[in-house]
Amino acid sequence: MHRVRIIVDELTFEEILSKTRALMPGVVQDLKCLIRYPSVAFPGYPREPVLAMADATVAVLREYGLCNARLIEIPGGYPAVYGEILAPPGMPTVLMYAHYDVQPAQKEDGWKTDPWEPEEKGGRLTGRGAADDKSGIMLIAVSLRIFDGKPPVGVKVLIEGEEETTSHIEELVATRPDLFSCDAFIIADNGNLSMGEPALTTTLRGEVSCIIEVSTLDHAVHSGMFGGAAPDALVALIKILATLHDARGNVAVRGLQSDTTGDGDYQIESYRESAGVLDGVDLIGTGPLGDRLWSRPSVTVIGIDAPSIKAAANILIPRAAAKISMRIAPDADPGHDLEVLMNHLRTAAPWNARVEIKEVGHSPGFSCPTGGPGYAAARKALATAFGRQVLEKGTGGSIPLLRTLHDVVPHAEFVLWGAEDAAGSRIHGTNESVDLGDLERIIAAQALFLSLLKKER
Repeated sequence: MHRVRIIVDELTFEEILSKTRALMPGVVQDLKCLIRYPSVAFPGYPREPVLAMADATVAVLREYGLCNARLIEIPGGYPAVYGEILAPPGMPTVLMYAHYDVQPAQKEDGWKTDPWEPEEKGGRLTGRGAADDKSGIMLIAVSLRIFDGKPPVGVKVLIEGEEETTSHIEELVATRPDLFSCDAFIIADNGNLSMGEPALTTTLRGEVSCIIEVSTLDHAVHSGMFGGAAPDALVALIKILATLHDARGNVAVRGLQSDTTGDGDYQIESYRESAGVLDGVDLIGTGPLGDRLWSRPSVTVIGIDAPSIKAAANILIPRAAAKISMRIAPDADPGHDLEVLMNHLRTAAPWNARVEIKEVGHSPGFSCPTGGPGYAAARKALATAFGRQVLEKGTGGSIPLLRTLHDVVPHAEFVLWGAEDAAGSRIHGTNESVDLGDLERIIAAQALFLSLLKKER
């Protein structure tokens, strides 16, 4: 593969890549160690593994050159890991972000291996957090080691402990904005559409959620004696939920905002494979695939409280409830779109069924500024490291902290990338993995970016 010869201070890019490759065996072993911590920060899960993972993150960062890495207590939540390296005179400062908490996982969910015991096979490393986002921690650490802990620009590092659940870190941003002052953010919690195909993320959808409870009877009754006239709450709930989409699968909630600047460049067959869509099953929605995934709303019923099949009885169900999550356009007002969703659910209730709706939460999306020198340097670094043209894409996932950071540091640029690949990493799902070749390339790209950013000054 042809590579551009770029000289950065006393290191050529080839030398950066050589140092990266020499470090990779140790990087893989350290990443395996991090995966072994079941750092699930969800309520109801044990705290000890999460706190142990926070300590392990501090240790890794110190080992790789961030000597003052330390824990910062977050009121009401898990600690964040923070450290900084002062900028040389006149040089910019970059804040690098990742998170050490992960989604729940158990082998019974369909994992081929123990999710907390990493397995290396075929150039990929499998385990919960391998891609999302413990690879991001290693990406940050190794990009500092390449410069022996003395990068050409100032560096701040923030590793959050509650990105996957209800986060409390916004309070730290509000009370200590000085910790976050920088010229550019590197958000190491993204990645490419497919392995070996470099991409920069430019938009993220927001998310709103609520719980709807439907009541029709004051107690359960015999379905034979009363069925046919008395309304069943579960049937009423099903009828309400069915109004959320039209016949083609498009969201049918009127009044939601859509972003018309979406990028539809996503290959359908690649998407079907990575999503695990069964043969013969249609995709839902209309229009370019990227628009459906990145710039338009999507709505999902993520849980239902109703009798299980095992517990089923011949009764009319008096109450049933569902939790609904809706992804919203990157620039949509989350409070407005949540209210629109809840009003839709209320008006869709059949038979004058009683409906109670409780807000669960709402978080904004994000649109990344792309016109600055930092973004240009990121494109150049990524193209050089991967030896390919860089794509721009959105993502349907949400990182609520980004809008907060932008509000506190409005002049700063954002670079969103990482070692994940949508086609193979299966983040949040079973058998999550990271391609070690992509991890190596993104580490080299990030080191090159730090050097290129210096040259912009």
